[in-house]
Amino acid sequence: MATHVVRFIYQHKIQWGVIRQQRITVIPGQFASTGDFIRANTDSSLMELQGDELSLDQITLLSPVTRDQQFVCQGANYRQHMIESGMDPDVKHFNMIFTKATSCIVAADSDLIKPRHVRFLDYEIELGLVLKQEIKEKAQVTDSNLHEFVAGVVIVNDYSARDVQIPQMQFYKGKSYRTFGPVGPYLCLLAPNEMKYLKTLQLRLTVNEEVRQNDNTANLVFGPAETLSELSGLQDFAAGDLIATGTPSGCALTVPSPAKQRLGALLPDAMKWKIFLKAQAARTQYLKIGDVVEASIRSGDGVIDLGLQRNHVVGEA
Repeated sequence: MATHVVRFIYQHKIQWGVIRQQRITVIPGQFASTGDFIRANTDSSLMELQGDELSLDQITLLSPVTRDQQFVCQGANYRQHMIESGMDPDVKHFNMIFTKATSCIVAADSDLIKPRHVRFLDYEIELGLVLKQEIKEKAQVTDSNLHEFVAGVVIVNDYSARDVQIPQMQFYKGKSYRTFGPVGPYLCLLAPNEMKYLKTLQLRLTVNEEVRQNDNTANLVFGPAETLSELSGLQDFAAGDLIATGTPSGCALTVPSPAKQRLGALLPDAMKWKIFLKAQAARTQYLKIGDVVEASIRSGDGVIDLGLQRNHVVGEA
């Protein structure tokens, strides 16, 4: 069985623990970062851990990925999401990569703060990969050696201010506001023979209990091995770094088809973006203050269950 880990505050002290049936077994030792924790612990070493136990109502959950780790993201990585994002999946043959500010990382049950000036706040459930080792040179990552590079998985919600991201062409700004990156609640450490689950996990997101996103990682366009092989050729990674693998279809965002985009390119910028913003204003799916977003990722057999993210949308103070 996979090992599910939480990071939490108990009696004013940050600790780590293994969660089983809603009870937490405290992991001995102090680990300042996710990387420190992963370097010191393995799935096999924690599987039979016994010791002091706590209940969930005794602790305050934190993100299992600390803010000193990199937060790298894949964009438009499910075919249907490409289409709803205005891309032609038969033309886009590249892996879209961007980053989010690590200061947006928060606990899975944190409030989502909607900035006053943001009109079109969107949700994006994603499977997050947490890396196992330092990477400082080009690596050939395959399904057979993926366990050497990936320690485990988490839920990520890549919240996005579409009226900043799209018209300004600013992925980083539109996706990096504080609270726009809840992670967790659980970090699921995977044994080598459990890496196969990365191709069969079910992602589900609801807003006010209405299902908005529901898809399977079997439909990823660029999988973990292919993505890590590519990224290792251009940047360094550390143990504990986070890669969010893209979101399925069902977002609030609507973008014109490629044909309409070509027509729009002939218009003056001011008119083009006025039309775009008018189209978004008609979308009732964008998040509003008071909405509740819930996200889960699980395997069909229950071996992998990354817990439940629950974010309440609130206004900026």
